[in-house]
Amino acid sequence: MNRRKFIRNASLATAGVTILRFPVFGKQAPSNKVITAVMGVNSRGAYLAECFAKLPGVEVAYICDVEDTAIANGLKPFAEAARKPTVIKDIRELVNKKDFDALVIAAPDHWHAPATLLGVAHGKHVYVEKPCGHNAYEGELLVQAMKKYPKQLIEMGNQRRSFPNLIEAVRLVKEEKIIGNTYLGKSWYANNRKSIGVGNKVPVPSTLDFNLWQGPAPRRDYKDNLIHYNWHWFWHWGTAETCNNGTHEIDCCRWFMDLDYPTKVTSAGGRYAFQDDWETPDTQVATFEFGNKKSITWEGRSCNIFPVEGAGRGFAIYGDKGTLVNKGNDDYTIYGYDNKVIKAIKSDPGNDASNPVSASGNLDFYHFNNFIQSIRGEAKLTSPIDEGHKSNLLCHLANIAQRTGRTLHCDPKNGRILKDKAAMQLWGREYEKGWEPKV
Repeated sequence: MNRRKFIRNASLATAGVTILRFPVFGKQAPSNKVITAVMGVNSRGAYLAECFAKLPGVEVAYICDVEDTAIANGLKPFAEAARKPTVIKDIRELVNKKDFDALVIAAPDHWHAPATLLGVAHGKHVYVEKPCGHNAYEGELLVQAMKKYPKQLIEMGNQRRSFPNLIEAVRLVKEEKIIGNTYLGKSWYANNRKSIGVGNKVPVPSTLDFNLWQGPAPRRDYKDNLIHYNWHWFWHWGTAETCNNGTHEIDCCRWFMDLDYPTKVTSAGGRYAFQDDWETPDTQVATFEFGNKKSITWEGRSCNIFPVEGAGRGFAIYGDKGTLVNKGNDDYTIYGYDNKVIKAIKSDPGNDASNPVSASGNLDFYHFNNFIQSIRGEAKLTSPIDEGHKSNLLCHLANIAQRTGRTLHCDPKNGRILKDKAAMQLWGREYEKGWEPKV
């Protein structure tokens, strides 16, 4: 099946046949469309803009970015469109527009929560890429916002929650107990990222509004190895590979095992592969223990692509009657206690763990459609922000354990770190004056 045909089929399959009647701004919209805006369109965001524009009854009216090359990337999919999106560089200006319904956020991590809060406060539904916040505190703010603005939907981009085969696999594991009582989830991610070198302080390019790019983050000098992607590996703006990619598989383990908050978190690793400006771990093994004798592990290797279970990313769920293995896409194999295959489901599109735009390919459309259908009242969010926060919190806790070198003991009711003031210093962050996110 070619890419174009798959996109069409996936879109139609998940959108259903009733796409005409849905409320927009509390009334029946004459155009019967969900009007969207996309923030952060250099790479993943340009892909999101293109994908949302292909969904039935969806229009991308605005794109928002602070760098000219990124803006050009975001406009490429609309070169032959009848209506091209309007460009607005400042998110604070964009959210004041009354003529769109939903904000899609793919900006750098330090912008995810502040932009989401701006969106819902101005009456917009929000689709925010993972991680939903730069730190644990911001995740808590988003959960508060969900409660304060119940009419505004907030969905996180952990798209595996909408993959149809995985939804069925969860049912088999949780309802039919096909592998018995689950007790261990193993997740992993491997890539072959290169050194980012040692950056030099240079003048900010004329194409970039660096002040607006930094936004809520306290101001730092511009370096030539920071933008567009390497900011991921600086704690000031990024959230390490745990949040960048580990979120997906860690979330799947938590989902399949029906877990919420941990009681104990540890992490081992570091920047092993190169000596450069990269601050976050390129190698990390994190463990999460839960009070009901269940555990999750995550192995991240940013600079060594050797696969686990034959795949660059994936997860395994172990139970007292068998094992379920996923290799990164909408696939799974279930083994009995004797290691014989009980059931094997394959996914059509290939997986590419190193793809910075979409490692899971066209399967993402299922999640995009879930967001749009939920706005229309035809579905429920598969990853509402309170669930997204729980999974991202595990990643943040792993990072805190790594940075402090401590074993974290956590409150199983909310995940907060107990009796460790030093570790709790990393629960939140300092903000540039006047840019503090608020609910």
